[in-house]
Amino acid sequence: MSVLTVVLALFAALANAAASVLQRRAAAQDEDRAGAGHTVVRSLLRLVRDPYWLSGAALLAVTTVLQGAALAVGSLAVVQPLMASELLFTLVVGSMVFHRRPDPQTWLAFMALAGGLALFLGAATPSAGHDTASPGGRWAWAGAALFVVVTALASIGSLVKGAPRAALFGSASAVAFGGTAALLKEVTGRLPQGVGAVLTQWPPYATAVVGVISFLLLQSALRAGTLAASQPALTLGDALTSVALGWALFGEQIALGVRVVPELIGVAMIGLGSVGLARAPSVHGAWDTAPAARDGPGERERRRTRGRA
Repeated sequence: MSVLTVVLALFAALANAAASVLQRRAAAQDEDRAGAGHTVVRSLLRLVRDPYWLSGAALLAVTTVLQGAALAVGSLAVVQPLMASELLFTLVVGSMVFHRRPDPQTWLAFMALAGGLALFLGAATPSAGHDTASPGGRWAWAGAALFVVVTALASIGSLVKGAPRAALFGSASAVAFGGTAALLKEVTGRLPQGVGAVLTQWPPYATAVVGVISFLLLQSALRAGTLAASQPALTLGDALTSVALGWALFGEQIALGVRVVPELIGVAMIGLGSVGLARAPSVHGAWDTAPAARDGPGERERRRTRGRA
């Protein structure tokens, strides 16, 4: 686990967190503008003109570049779990965008998540594995499994409302993003063959297709409910999916034996920290749908002017 891998993964997590916050802000504003019977397509057509949404989309592109660079020098089982630090960055960026300062309970919950992440990675010491999946038939089985899981989660999510819908679509998006990361690693692993040769093969195009699906599922999760409902499922689901795909596709191994105990403790701490963050007063409920989040700068200035009058 090199320092470069850790730094690139953490910067990717920061960019991804900022993208989620900015796009959730745009989605919250769109919910106020949209009337009854609005569709996802119409919402997206409105959102593509929103500067916050566009900034979030640009940051997602930056995330992809940083993530690809991290995967090129490190293993899937290291890079994607490190992306769970996105939750801290989400709180930091979100507290500035939504003008809500996290309270001590929120920070304690994150310390549990961060400590669990450090404990798991320190005990597991994931191996580098192979640069590409071998034999190629493994991708067929992995792709079929990912398709079934994502379809099931999204289908169930479409039948419910509120926080459960956000959590289910967040989970579906997480599994899809885990698949995107694995495909991205496959692409970076084939780059020594030459860019021209790689472009004649299927992984770059599969990465683009699965990435778009992941992106659309993320938009559904953001529109379905608050970040508190979708973000824990998104970050943890991505990490767990990536560890599994790293083992199944690239031969990445984690230490077992007596190290299973601290690994399980680390996973439990990550889970408790995620639940605590979702329930913390500073992020629970309307954390990202408060009036300050929905109002533009002009409205906030008028409110301050009325307050001084």
